[in-house]
Amino acid sequence: MVEPSSALAPLRAEEISAARELLVHSGLLTDTTHVAYLGLVEPDKRHPAPARRFRAMLVDMGDGTSHDVVVCPAEDRVVSSTRLEPARDGQVPVVMLEFAMVEEIVHKDERWLAAMHRRGLTDLSVLRVQPLSAGAAMTDSERGRRLQRTFTFLQKHPQDLPWAHPVDGVVAYVDVIAREVVDVVDAALLAVPQEDGNFHLAEFNGPTREGFKPIEITQPHGPSFTIDADNVLSWLGWQLQVSFDSREGLVLRDISIAERPVLYRASIAEMVVPYADPSPQRWFQTFFDGGEYLLGNFANSLELGCDCVGDITYLDVVVADNAGRPRTIPQAICIHEEDAGVLWKHTSSFTGSSDVRRNRRLVVSFFVTVGNYDYGFYWYFYLDGTIELEVKATGVVFTSGHPSGDYAYATEVAPALGAPHHQHLFSARLDFTVDGPDNYVEEVDAVAVPRGPDNPTGTGITQRVTRLRRESDAPRLADGNRGRVWRIGNPAVTNRLGRDVAYVLHPQGQPALLADPSSDLCARATFATGHLWVTAYDPAEQYPAGDFVNQHPGGAGMPAWVAADRDVDGTDIVVWHTFGLTHFPRPEDWPVMPVDTTGFVLKPAGFFGRNPTLDVPASGGNHCHA
Repeated sequence: MVEPSSALAPLRAEEISAARELLVHSGLLTDTTHVAYLGLVEPDKRHPAPARRFRAMLVDMGDGTSHDVVVCPAEDRVVSSTRLEPARDGQVPVVMLEFAMVEEIVHKDERWLAAMHRRGLTDLSVLRVQPLSAGAAMTDSERGRRLQRTFTFLQKHPQDLPWAHPVDGVVAYVDVIAREVVDVVDAALLAVPQEDGNFHLAEFNGPTREGFKPIEITQPHGPSFTIDADNVLSWLGWQLQVSFDSREGLVLRDISIAERPVLYRASIAEMVVPYADPSPQRWFQTFFDGGEYLLGNFANSLELGCDCVGDITYLDVVVADNAGRPRTIPQAICIHEEDAGVLWKHTSSFTGSSDVRRNRRLVVSFFVTVGNYDYGFYWYFYLDGTIELEVKATGVVFTSGHPSGDYAYATEVAPALGAPHHQHLFSARLDFTVDGPDNYVEEVDAVAVPRGPDNPTGTGITQRVTRLRRESDAPRLADGNRGRVWRIGNPAVTNRLGRDVAYVLHPQGQPALLADPSSDLCARATFATGHLWVTAYDPAEQYPAGDFVNQHPGGAGMPAWVAADRDVDGTDIVVWHTFGLTHFPRPEDWPVMPVDTTGFVLKPAGFFGRNPTLDVPASGGNHCHA
């Protein structure tokens, strides 16, 4: 039986307050210091610490000094404190003060004002300056400075959607510590699009579509799951612990089925959204929503009947604000069951029997809004042992001015309004423990057997299996033409047929990072150049682009780890899966984008000795018939 530990329970408000007190008393948290991140230090599962520890990433907005600190409130001590060298180590994540201050700074800069005047824009009250992470430092004068690069948008009135009116061609570079504009790039004079995109106003959309009849989803006897005080969730043979982190969002731990472990920890450890317009005003536009912005901090408070439908259990989450104080996000996590179609069915001409069972799934989800985009993360657990992650991308596409005619790097989505091409790439950190901690990974391809003595009809198909022995055997790329999957097996446990028990990762196989291998982007997001990496377990290796992604020069995280070329064959391993969308926007994506989805599936393969759902009862009552 897997026993989830309260040592891994979600962050509590009193723990955040206690950690803050330690930071204040140690002199690390002053009136000018901001807490960019505060979260639970991931314990070493092999040698857990006796008390919970918390990590804080701090930046003094007075002088730019940054620290990486670990505290242990239960022991009333600062465990470690490291001062960062930003030019080498990168910057701590963006803090809210930077969003607030940048517009005021830019509005006072004469170069930016002159650029606006050249476009006939003189009313500052309607010019919204959008701060954006700076990407890599490109010049010696930028290295070590804490920067934001900014675009400008026109907002005609308080209810107007500024994304509809980009003032393109102008970028201001802001040093948020010196509180000054260090450069203004005025690279192109493009017309400001005038057509509105105010989909949130009823008058914009016109009459509502007729003919909608209500759909009611009810569970008169309540849900089939239970959840305890430590967020340990039990459902029809499944058990897992639901946690939350301000950087990763949902963190699922100790996932087991039928009292057998499958995953020790699962999360989205990073996501990167690189834009593909290399113009002088857009080359830097690459967002690491985890490492730069802490996507978990932007979790929505969900609403019954809107975000979630049915018999819903909501969980609040607690994160730290930039003052280091606890902040509760109500109803941030949604847990419910839903019908998932036919589970299995057969009508036999031999016996005259006809049997069918309905499938259902447990859903654990949350939604975030990071700037213009909204992302829903949905973990699904099925009756047959399948685990699926689906990410739903919606919101508003990032916009640009669009020159007349065709433009290679953007789609015209409204008159004179462009939407640059881009990718959404996610890194799932999957700490497998398939029936135990020592696992291996095999790459499995479908192969056509050449016609010959062993295949005289030319119809033979087999599998080619490649064992990944060391970290240098990755990265691996998906290959739809070969039906490529990756099998995670346990060499010490066999099923009733004498085969190693295993789970199989089924990728969608969309493009990995498309940037040039020599680019700064590729150096910072190396993890996204492959669909699969395998590393030896190390509790310090949590983020595939490194701990401090903001303005990092590159090379941190995955490339640094795999340089050690550790053994990953039949040992404690972590599987990293890159998946995502390559988005060439459509006019139909404007002014608000219908959901697009991406994800992956984990299926048991020899983990059970036969179909594990033969015990699922047939549906009764009015479930099948009106």
